[in-house]
Amino acid sequence: MFRRILIANRGEIAVRIIRACIEMNIETVAVYSTADKECLHVKLATQAVCIGPAKAADSYLNMKSILTAAVETNCDAIHPGFGFLSENSEFARLCEECNIKFIGPKADVIDAMGNKAMAKTMMRNGNVPVVPGSIGALKDYAEAEKIADEVGYPVLLKASAGGGGRGMRRAESKEQLESAYEEAKAEARACFGNDEMYLEKLIINPRHIEFQILADEFGNVVHLGERDCSIQRKNQKLIEESPCMLLSEELRTKMGDAAVSAAKASGYTNAGTVEFVLDEKENFYFIEMNTRIQVEHGVTEMVTGIDLVKEQIRIAFHQPLTFTQDDVHLNGHAMECRINAEDPAKGFLPNSGKIAFLNLPGGPGVRVDTLLYNGYETSPFYDSMMAKIIVHAPTRLEMIRKMRRALMELSTEGITTTSDFDYLILFHPDFIKGKFNVGFIEEHMEEILTWDAFGEGDE
Repeated sequence: MFRRILIANRGEIAVRIIRACIEMNIETVAVYSTADKECLHVKLATQAVCIGPAKAADSYLNMKSILTAAVETNCDAIHPGFGFLSENSEFARLCEECNIKFIGPKADVIDAMGNKAMAKTMMRNGNVPVVPGSIGALKDYAEAEKIADEVGYPVLLKASAGGGGRGMRRAESKEQLESAYEEAKAEARACFGNDEMYLEKLIINPRHIEFQILADEFGNVVHLGERDCSIQRKNQKLIEESPCMLLSEELRTKMGDAAVSAAKASGYTNAGTVEFVLDEKENFYFIEMNTRIQVEHGVTEMVTGIDLVKEQIRIAFHQPLTFTQDDVHLNGHAMECRINAEDPAKGFLPNSGKIAFLNLPGGPGVRVDTLLYNGYETSPFYDSMMAKIIVHAPTRLEMIRKMRRALMELSTEGITTTSDFDYLILFHPDFIKGKFNVGFIEEHMEEILTWDAFGEGDE
């Protein structure tokens, strides 16, 4: 097994990876910016190396500094976590050149799946259903107009190199298409340095269903069931759960098989997530593949009992999967609420501050992944996610009630978070009944922020 792993990330995911390494008797090297000197992952790692100033471009995105730290501390491998360099093929290649194992898929696969237009073409060739739209990147606006007329409005313009909702615009009609096209291209150019676009039919208010896959370096691929990620705001997920109450065993099998086919079609190895949209008629379509561990991976861990980070490390060390698809079972229900340092009453305005008092929830079936501790001062330089609360229970209603209790226990004096907003969602009758889609928050924002909108019972 690896002797020492560098974690090229920060915050709660760095802490999560360090914990897995400790349990596998692997030494860890944390990297940190000057702004993160007192961060929890720095305190928990075997050793820590400062890699630059607060700005991410000068620290957590500084490949040279990170690789220098890995070489000088004699690391065998680098785990990129999520975000930052986790889906950067150049970084994966540089790791290989330095004889350091990149814990993730091969660079060529990252390139192929990171380019959304190329990925859709690959999925078509692998008989995985995709949303109707352009085949490959659009040549120009004229082609966008032609394809939009063919598939019908509304349509969605998306950056080939995009992610996180950036480089994405919706057009309800031909009159809106050109401005949406130009705005999406400009944002994609600014965010990704690549303004290639593709166009697809907009599936109105679908469910967002993703399947977790694991693939070893011997050709074995399994899926670990689905996560329903439909509760999201501006394409950013807030609440995820597994299993999805809408999926029959037949549909779950079809979607799972499609996820496995997607992984095989791309030559994928390690952990990844195949994302689909599901319409009201149970038609599902591939939208993208995330070539890294996901924020919400803990939901899958709770219902399957499989430690995804440990599996990532074992696969990277060229070990085969120790289980088959028949060994994977979804037990009970799990849910994750993301706790962001944002104020919903002020349009989800990010905020930072010193944690004057922190109380984390606990008890049976409750897990908290966080970077917070008493006295910690949160940083304005990075993502606003401060914690993830994950619960597990035998039934969906028990799961919802357990999450409510966990959110009630959470206290983060010194910063404003989305925990109360998450709590209110859990009382909305439509959420309790499972009658929601990706448009839920947009449709019910005022109700969610108004306690009187909720009924007394949840039976």
